[in-house]
Amino acid sequence: MEYKECEGKVWRPVNIGVVLSGGQAPGGHNVIAGIYDFCKKVGGNMYGFRYGPRGVFTGKYVKIDDKFMDQYRNMGGFDMIGSGRDKIKGDEQFAASARVCAELELDGLIIIGGDDSNTNAALLAEYFQSIHHRTHVIGCPKTIDGDLKNDYIPLSFGFDTACKIYSELIGNICVDALSAQKYYHFVRLMGRSASHITMECAFETHPNYTFIGEEIKAKAKSVREITQEVVDLIVARAKLNKNYGVILLPEGLIEFIPEMGALIGELNDVIAAGHTEQADIAAHL
Repeated sequence: MEYKECEGKVWRPVNIGVVLSGGQAPGGHNVIAGIYDFCKKVGGNMYGFRYGPRGVFTGKYVKIDDKFMDQYRNMGGFDMIGSGRDKIKGDEQFAASARVCAELELDGLIIIGGDDSNTNAALLAEYFQSIHHRTHVIGCPKTIDGDLKNDYIPLSFGFDTACKIYSELIGNICVDALSAQKYYHFVRLMGRSASHITMECAFETHPNYTFIGEEIKAKAKSVREITQEVVDLIVARAKLNKNYGVILLPEGLIEFIPEMGALIGELNDVIAAGHTEQADIAAHL
């Protein structure tokens, strides 16, 4: 076995598998490119599992080479190997994943995804460790929502690019609002369970009003209170002859409102119980 030096260390050849999991985020292809370049330096092979975690336990993969990789460097999207929202779960799928990784003699399996995907990666890693499998499972934080930030992950890839693109568009809308001076624009941004994008875009564009889901939840604001805040803003600006403005809000805002969160919980319980007709749902609420 030939060992090679890379970045001041001596490495043996390694075989790596990569998976794109969940929604798209800018930079996914370049993460794969960086891993591929490392594999080339130390020797070994790289495989891309097709269409998310399902590709792992079904054995659907493509071997990545220079010609294949060079088509996607610095390109957006996740179309290089495709993505998916399937999870690897159950003894049968865990065992199938272990079998595929063993057949490819993988030293590492890198799952590129968000919070759900990395949770699934952790479960797979625990299973592999329990059976003393040779493959190490690694999670790479990918989410434009920025909701993976913690002491160990200062920033997930995709967040910075998304905020810059959104902010450019919001800035254009702000200029349009100031030019026309007769419209209110409500801009809903990505962020189902976190308002990080909304807050960052607010810092960069200075809209007239910004709703932060976590603040609304902390203050237990009602729909009436939130609506009144918008009304008060419009009235205050009208007194200044400014009948226009831009308001930002995260897409998951409704789930942060306590009363709406409770309603959604009740609806989920009713539907889970098998009551899917409108009349049945109305009768239970």
